Amino acid sequence: MLLCEASYGQGILDQYIQEGLTKSQSIQQQVFTLEKSIYALKEAKTMFLPKVTFMTDYFLAGGGRTVDFPAGDLLNPVYGTLNQLTNSDNFSQLSNQTILLNPNNFYDAKFRTSMPLLNLEIEYNRRIKREQVDLQQTEINLYKRELAKEIKIAYFKYLQSIEAIKIYQSALGLVKESKRINESLFKNDKVNRTVVLRAENEITKFEALRENAFQNSNSAKASFNFLLNKNLSDSITFDRGYQNAATFLSDSSAITQRKELKKLKISNQINQHLIDMSKSYIAPKLTAFLDLGSQGFDWQYNNNTRYYFFGVSLQWDLFSSRNNYYKIKQTQTDSKIIQSQTDYVETQLQLQFTTSVNNFNSSVSSYQAAYSTLTTAQKYYADLLRLYKEGQALFIELLDA
Repeated sequence: MLLCEASYGQGILDQYIQEGLTKSQSIQQQVFTLEKSIYALKEAKTMFLPKVTFMTDYFLAGGGRTVDFPAGDLLNPVYGTLNQLTNSDNFSQLSNQTILLNPNNFYDAKFRTSMPLLNLEIEYNRRIKREQVDLQQTEINLYKRELAKEIKIAYFKYLQSIEAIKIYQSALGLVKESKRINESLFKNDKVNRTVVLRAENEITKFEALRENAFQNSNSAKASFNFLLNKNLSDSITFDRGYQNAATFLSDSSAITQRKELKKLKISNQINQHLIDMSKSYIAPKLTAFLDLGSQGFDWQYNNNTRYYFFGVSLQWDLFSSRNNYYKIKQTQTDSKIIQSQTDYVETQLQLQFTTSVNNFNSSVSSYQAAYSTLTTAQKYYADLLRLYKEGQALFIELLDA
């Protein structure tokens, strides 16, 4: 891991980063997605609990299959004999019956309570939802880190643009002083008119460069405020503390703890759960249910219509033409893809770390060289200006200084 920490100036920048993380609409959207994943996990947990459903059926029927019941053929001879023995007509003759199989004007209302007793798919689904919550949280952390990086870059670009304006203002002051000196020398016939014109051209050039620096600064300000979800023209607090030398800390072993690799690791765990879910077909699914209801004709409700019905349902897939086998092979191939991506990202992060270390060392060397050159450059300019005033140096040498 590569860290560049400044001794001062981080307080204001940290406040800006916190403000950006708080106001970011993109992060807020990611948080909403996380909440959705949490609710999905809670939903997966409820699948282990009993479920109560109210169910009602009502039937009107006419025609269709029938069953012939020979009630007359069976009972009429008996009833006739009884009438003869009793010398009465107490036992009337019966007709054969035709019974309609489809129930007519019949209802069935019930409360069904069901609960899974054995279902591995539900358990693996819960594990997947739990991993998806961790995956979304890692995604949010990744986005926060990326946004913090962009805010830092935009902040330092703005500070660079301010320094560029100061540089051109300083240069403009020097060329204006050069023009004043050249005008004085021209009046005293020490230089020709061309030198004065060249000095005026230098003023025009640096005024244009300063104006361009102003525009670049306004663009840098707008970009920074955009990341903070603020008005694009809002002022930015300037802190010179960033100019202190940075402290360099490096730990290549921290690469294994990067959130990019953690995200891929979670994805691999989810894929492993999918493999286990595909293999769970070899285990049966066992569900218990209990019906409490009433059924009867003409909407009658009494002790004879009320009922309860308890049962256990077993489902076991024994043959599916290798459908589950191919599902397992697909998820196993996905696992190989994720592992390949993990190896690639780990190598990429290692390259990024090495490049960052080299770039940092190069920047520190350049800064130290420029800082040590500053005093020499100032002295060189002062000496050459004095020689120019004395007529012992050329104007082009002064411009170079």
